[in-house]
Amino acid sequence: MASSKPPIALSGLARRLVKDNLITEDTAHKALAEAKKKKIPFISHLVKEKKADSRAIAMAASQEFGVPAVDLEALDITQAPVTLVEEKLIRAHHALPVFQRGKRLFLAVSDPTNLQGLDEIKFHTGLGTEAIVVEEEKLAAAIEAAMRAQESSIADMVGSDLDNLDVEFAQEDEKTSESDAEIDEAPIVKFVNKVLLDAINKGASDLHFEPYEKAYRLRFRIDGMLHEVASPPVQLGPRLAARLKVMSNMNLAEKRVPQDGRIKMVLSKNRAIDFRVNTLPTLYGEKICMRILDPTSADIGIEALGFEEEQRKAFESNIAKPYGMILVTGPTGSGKTVTLYTGLNMINTETINISTAEDPVEIQVFGINQVPVNAAIGLDFAAALRAFLRQDPDVVMVGEIRDLETAEISIKAAQTGHLVFSTLHTNDAPQTLTRLMNMGVPPFNIASAVNLIMAQRLARRLCKNCKKTVDIPREALLEEGFTEDEVDDLKVYAPVGCDKCTEGYKGRVGIYQVMPISEAMSQIIMNSGTSLELAAQAEKEGISDLRKSGLKKVKDGVTSLQELNRVTKE
Repeated sequence: MASSKPPIALSGLARRLVKDNLITEDTAHKALAEAKKKKIPFISHLVKEKKADSRAIAMAASQEFGVPAVDLEALDITQAPVTLVEEKLIRAHHALPVFQRGKRLFLAVSDPTNLQGLDEIKFHTGLGTEAIVVEEEKLAAAIEAAMRAQESSIADMVGSDLDNLDVEFAQEDEKTSESDAEIDEAPIVKFVNKVLLDAINKGASDLHFEPYEKAYRLRFRIDGMLHEVASPPVQLGPRLAARLKVMSNMNLAEKRVPQDGRIKMVLSKNRAIDFRVNTLPTLYGEKICMRILDPTSADIGIEALGFEEEQRKAFESNIAKPYGMILVTGPTGSGKTVTLYTGLNMINTETINISTAEDPVEIQVFGINQVPVNAAIGLDFAAALRAFLRQDPDVVMVGEIRDLETAEISIKAAQTGHLVFSTLHTNDAPQTLTRLMNMGVPPFNIASAVNLIMAQRLARRLCKNCKKTVDIPREALLEEGFTEDEVDDLKVYAPVGCDKCTEGYKGRVGIYQVMPISEAMSQIIMNSGTSLELAAQAEKEGISDLRKSGLKKVKDGVTSLQELNRVTKE
């Protein structure tokens, strides 16, 4: 005769409920088995099947385990820091974050014995966890209400225009596929997709997702200026960060150190946009900056850059030379990379071997061998350059000359039959030569290697649809740098703003100082001359500095005087 195994002795909350005569021992065993089978909490099963009173269970749990009991209706759930914990964990452990005090997170639970759940939430948030006992029925309703509130807050911002959008994100590996499922909440996905598409449609170059203590800010950099475009609820910050990290193949659990990633957004069969993504741990969460890397930006053509006729001729004649060095200088974000790639594209044919070393590779171009430098493994600019010279190159591009070693190898390459493109961070063209000398490059090497130096800035173009003329006193115009002959019939335009532009501007135009190295300049360099002597010689040869080039753009109605002052006033 088969004997049935005796039931396992009750423990924890189940034993307390039996002891208080809230349920029978048989009901407790059956409820535990059913809850395990359905993969739901024991107390949820009891309340759902009406086996015990929700309030009585909460009071028994509070007394048994010394955990405070709270009426959830007395708390303002709309202010709860729900987004600190992923929805999957909230539902799995039936625990709702209700408030945070310093490094401690207080969780509303109906079963305080679920220590595994509390520990898991502690691990994922990096916060200490404290349990507060609440009624099961009210907890279930509060969790659903909190989740709906989060979804509606995003849905209100998203609208319905993305319902039929087909956007795919190409990932390089599968390391975040499991996490992807966790963060793949439809409202968050739609909101992020909309933000990225809006940024592309508005011509933004960068996106900034910025968490603060009581607000969350989303800004686009459009035509070089940052503009706030949205202010999602501050509680959504962690979920937005998590979604972007999943899309860019970052470590979702790591929130203490900066991370770098990449997203490829496939818009159609013929167009894909890359985003370079960087996270930065801040006081109130992870700030995420995204740089839009549009491969079509290298195909805009030299006509769109903003060269004057003489400047364009000087640039084209020097990139057609078989050897020598072309240097482009300017601050970060002044368009140096686009200018260099425009030049490379003009000479990019099957008969020429072109190699570039960049940090990072921002524009991907067919026919050009592009190498991303990685200092962590010893592949810096100098190492890449040495490798290029063993690869039978015709044209070499170095992302930036930062040190003497890179400068010396670049100059030797330019002296031995290679055309070398590179950038430096100086204020104008003459200062570039003195910067190389300050690095330790001998003057005779500079004089023999450098063919052309260009300084540049990017100024916003006035919107053709709404710009208007403004009256500026003659004395003020003369003070700005216009000549007596120019001010007599000069028309100066100012921004207005309309639905076709951003604050009166649409697009940007380059302002250049294009300085070919003449024999007279070479002599000054050989004699270790100063940047002031070089600038004086450039002026003598009729080469416009940045300010004069910009005044020509103002005179032609391309940009405004205040915009020129913003980018060229020292």
